[in-house]
Amino acid sequence: MRYVSIIYKRMRPEAARLAHHLEAWFTKRDMEVFVRENIDNSGVNRIYEKIDIPPQTEAVVVVGGDGTFLSVARFIEEKSIPIVGVNLGGLGFLTEINAESCFAEFEKILAGNFEIEERMALRVSVRREGEEIFSHRVLNDAVINKGALARIIDLHTSINGHFLTHYRGDGLIIATPTGSTAYNISAGGPIIFPTARVVILTPICPFTLTNRPIVFPAEVTVMVEVAEPAADVTLTCDGQIGCPIRDFDLVQVSAASTPLRFIRAPGVDHFEILRSKLKWGQQ
Repeated sequence: MRYVSIIYKRMRPEAARLAHHLEAWFTKRDMEVFVRENIDNSGVNRIYEKIDIPPQTEAVVVVGGDGTFLSVARFIEEKSIPIVGVNLGGLGFLTEINAESCFAEFEKILAGNFEIEERMALRVSVRREGEEIFSHRVLNDAVINKGALARIIDLHTSINGHFLTHYRGDGLIIATPTGSTAYNISAGGPIIFPTARVVILTPICPFTLTNRPIVFPAEVTVMVEVAEPAADVTLTCDGQIGCPIRDFDLVQVSAASTPLRFIRAPGVDHFEILRSKLKWGQQ
């Protein structure tokens, strides 16, 4: 490994300090380093910008939290550059290395003591009157939900062209295994091991209590039509970017053509992260 890019959390001095310490540390090992502060792309109908990560980059290091990691993952898009996250606090579901141990973990990585773990992503698009008006790749989830003052929404949902059901309620989460521990788990959805290849549909506060989460194989295409009236309904991707939804808009979700490649250091244990974040076994 000779070229690394470091993207750090915006407006956080401690993230900038750690990023530049890492820059010096990598440079001392005869590596070239590209360092940038992250940019804010969050919001609905925002003009989406990207950080142009140099094409010679062999690994991307994200310094921040899981939110920063999700935004940087979109910059990579269809590239196969592996990515690793350093969390400024404790362990994150995505930023799995903590700041205190990061130099020791990177020593192992540079020595070749690591694994590449592939995580499936989703391609989410919105079609309005036959025209695509929105398209993004997401790592965690796509969420269709109503605003605070909106009434129950009606979502006509099909799988590979076959009608599934009308979801009536506050909305619908379409998640990856990586996103199963995000909004999905709060809405009562299942935890899925992150390297699995499945798509999870979890209704949010369904009017019909027998509407339960469903897990589908990764090869399916999910189509959701928003029925009338669709006042104050929004599609949100990874909790960061989104698009307002109108009556009869079609939301299409399928597996992205390329997975995201995670660098897994040997000192990181997914089950340890679950126990820590979800407080399993604690009184």
